[in-house]
Amino acid sequence: MLQIRPVSDLRNKFPDIEKIVNAGEPVYLTKNGYGAMVVLSLEEYARLTDGVEAALNKADRLAAESETRMSHEEIFGKLRGKIDAR
Repeated sequence: MLQIRPVSDLRNKFPDIEKIVNAGEPVYLTKNGYGAMVVLSLEEYARLTDGVEAALNKADRLAAESETRMSHEEIFGKLRGKIDAR
């Protein structure tokens, strides 16, 4: 179930939020009724970002091995083409 809590719960009910987060669920925190932040476990954050980090590391290695450079438009044009082809 989606967990939406006021940001004050982070201070006042930390053990409750910690229990939810450690179970692998995110907790969405609001401030004055608007979304402010999301709290995730370290494991869940790593799961979300590891692929991005690996892709950036690969891109850095490939860039170091090649003199070819592409513009912003070329890169995103190719990405859009792949997404649209799905």
